[in-house]
Amino acid sequence: MAKVIEINDPADPRLDDFRDLSTADRRPDRPGGRGLVIAEGVVVVERLLASPYPVRGLLGVRRRIEALDLSDLDVPAYVTSAEVMASVVGFHLNRGVLAAADRAPAQELEDLADRSQRLAVLEGVGDHENLGSIFRNAAALGVDGVVLGPGCSDPLYRRSVRVSMGHVLRVPFATTDQWPAALNLLRHKGFTVAALTPRASAPHLADAGLRGRRVAVLLGSEGPGLTEEAIAAADVAVRIPMSSGVDSLNVATAGAVAFYALL
Repeated sequence: MAKVIEINDPADPRLDDFRDLSTADRRPDRPGGRGLVIAEGVVVVERLLASPYPVRGLLGVRRRIEALDLSDLDVPAYVTSAEVMASVVGFHLNRGVLAAADRAPAQELEDLADRSQRLAVLEGVGDHENLGSIFRNAAALGVDGVVLGPGCSDPLYRRSVRVSMGHVLRVPFATTDQWPAALNLLRHKGFTVAALTPRASAPHLADAGLRGRRVAVLLGSEGPGLTEEAIAAADVAVRIPMSSGVDSLNVATAGAVAFYALL
């Protein structure tokens, strides 16, 4: 059972895991800093508690802490007022509860591929909210894992965790800098690598014969999309047909359409 501890001093060093979340050079979830995983809100915290990430502690107002099942947790749960909590984190937190965890060991790309039937492979997805949305869509639509290529942001940054509704803690991911050689590895594992592009010359996604196969959906950055190098390394380039006057979709939305088409 978690030990519930009441704290009224925002300077208490026991709260350092949650301090300065709005300060870029001091925030505890920076990969180059302490590299902690921060979950906010009851639903996301519950998903962190159920994940393989080792929880270090919780901080929240009493009613939010009491809404959680802490019976299997052997870490401190700090209870405080909304005012003290805002002083610690640097802003008023409407969701009323945070949890901090250490990062789990990184996944190896080969291991992830061996366990998967459908993968999302990302190149240059640098927006944390788009990245979180992609993970949420992947969890909802039967994608087994995410591969992060060059230029992708950190999926465990607090905003990504929040936007994903905690599903970034559930969907396994691997990071690779072997680019685009990683696509050859996936092909060797039996995947068809399908690059999403708005090019009019590309066949429609639904006509590419991908359903029922092991597929890696290749998605590019929010602005320029996939690089020519990545498209050339794919097995097929496909597009989502759209109404006249609209040339592309947000990357997370495009990913959701593709994931659904492959179900």
